[in-house]
Amino acid sequence: MTPFPWFSITWSRCLLKVSWELGTATEAMLEYSYPEFSVFNSSAFPPEHTLNTTYNASEVLDVASQVVRAKSNTTMTLVEDSAVGDPASLGVSVLLANWTRTNQSDTSFSTAAGEELDYLLNYAPRSDSGAISHRSDQVQLWSDFIYMAPPFIAYYGALAGGDSEVQLIQTAYEQISLYRDVLRDDNGLWQHVALGSWNDTTHWATGNGWAAAGMLRVLMTMNHTAQANQFTGQSANLTSWIGEILSTAWEYQADNGTLRNVIDDQSTFPDSSSTALLAAVTYRMAAYNNDTSLIPKADKAFELIKGSIDDEGWLQDTVDPYTFTTATAVDGYSPEGQAFVILLAAAWRDYIVFNSTSIY
Repeated sequence: MTPFPWFSITWSRCLLKVSWELGTATEAMLEYSYPEFSVFNSSAFPPEHTLNTTYNASEVLDVASQVVRAKSNTTMTLVEDSAVGDPASLGVSVLLANWTRTNQSDTSFSTAAGEELDYLLNYAPRSDSGAISHRSDQVQLWSDFIYMAPPFIAYYGALAGGDSEVQLIQTAYEQISLYRDVLRDDNGLWQHVALGSWNDTTHWATGNGWAAAGMLRVLMTMNHTAQANQFTGQSANLTSWIGEILSTAWEYQADNGTLRNVIDDQSTFPDSSSTALLAAVTYRMAAYNNDTSLIPKADKAFELIKGSIDDEGWLQDTVDPYTFTTATAVDGYSPEGQAFVILLAAAWRDYIVFNSTSIY
């Protein structure tokens, strides 16, 4: 079931050059084309070791292979980057490549993923409270981090099993909590950037989408592991924290379905990227907790997104992901926005399926 017949075109538009774009694109491909490997699948852990010739996540594993082959021996992170969090966004695909590898003597994927985890937990800068910095050159917290690093840490734990599973999933949860302590405002929305040499105290819509979607992936990971009963309190908190972002954000939805680049600043321009991502989270949460109160908001956003894609598969009316504060140029586009469309398509489809057969 697909509302987007030009999916393959949209997918090809996702892949660009920087780590978080590749990481987000591979997650989108898993959720849309290979949902059995996604953390939203109730039997996600452990995944199958052996892949068949058709259902094999080949696009995702190809990216993981390219990343590991290109990885420098002099750096611990999967990709050399000034951001701490962004390279970790590729970690799930690398872990999946390791899990499903046919050459059991090939340790390149496990080594690369292990070094990435080691860097995050033991070498990256931290705030006084223990929050892992999103930047490597200074201690600075970005809401973007929540989508990049905690899902990887949790997924690593889920595959490891045993005590490591509990410890790493708890670590992922604690990092989210520490970030929330700093970035959340009283209305439930998150600021974009805090600490360090400069701040962005606005409620950037994409930043809130990153936070909500990252928390959701950790929530699904902890709930689909064999030791899910050890995370009942954490699960309840994540559910609440995601919900407060969604409920507040949709209060500011325009009549045509869009959200503004700064959610609660109506003077900022409409942004289809964040609208797509927050709608995707809304469908996922409705399927998870059977609360459909925000579905009319998501449906309106869904229709807007479908009407905002041109004949070549480009999502229009997006924020420039490199400036945060300006719209994408007329002849430009947003690779992350393309991935958000695919995440939305997957979430919408799975929400529809949920009405008859729950995958949660």
